[in-house]
Amino acid sequence: MLSAIRGAHRARWLRRALLVAALGAVLAGAVTGGSMVWVRSGAEGRTFTVEDVPEAPVALVLGAQVDPGGQPSAFLAARLEIARQLLTAGKVHAILVSGDHMNWGYDEPGAMRQWLVDRGVPDQKVVLDHAGFDTYDSCARARQIFGVRQATVVTQSFHLDRAVTLCRALGVEANGVGDETAKRYAPLWRRGVAREYGAADKAAWDVLSGRDPVYLGRYETGVDDALRG
Repeated sequence: MLSAIRGAHRARWLRRALLVAALGAVLAGAVTGGSMVWVRSGAEGRTFTVEDVPEAPVALVLGAQVDPGGQPSAFLAARLEIARQLLTAGKVHAILVSGDHMNWGYDEPGAMRQWLVDRGVPDQKVVLDHAGFDTYDSCARARQIFGVRQATVVTQSFHLDRAVTLCRALGVEANGVGDETAKRYAPLWRRGVAREYGAADKAAWDVLSGRDPVYLGRYETGVDDALRG
């Protein structure tokens, strides 16, 4: 009889645990669903091609992996090519490259500038943000550190809605142009698409919390100087 009581107790505990897990999964799904709706609605009508994007003072190019030897990865090079085209077409008048340079030996913005300059972009038109550690930080620093009020955000298309929505939430009147050429790297592209669900939750939390970027610092005049030049 004692074993039967213990068995019934274990069964009740298991049912409760499964119920809690199910409720947790439903809640997590609802939160992620709400975050994705916020991200997509925030960028609705604000994503374009190079040809039809409205003119803006600055292109904000978000960082991505730099390969050994300082070469931008294929994803990052595709973003930089869009920025180069925007500048050549007169759709922007300066390029702010924002990426990770937390470690001395890894320099996303430096590699981004070199790629652009090697392809004919005037050095004085490229401004470096060395503390764009994630999309939120890049958008927040563009506004607070570089004084950017209006920009065209450049990244891959699966990332573009989140980037535009974050920038707009942080005070930058942003449109976006997204790269599609990197779709040929299908496994990496699919991984990026899947990652956006969790990233949308983080983006919503970052905005709600109003956190400061990892590194804020003093105002920098690089964008102002590039636009005057």
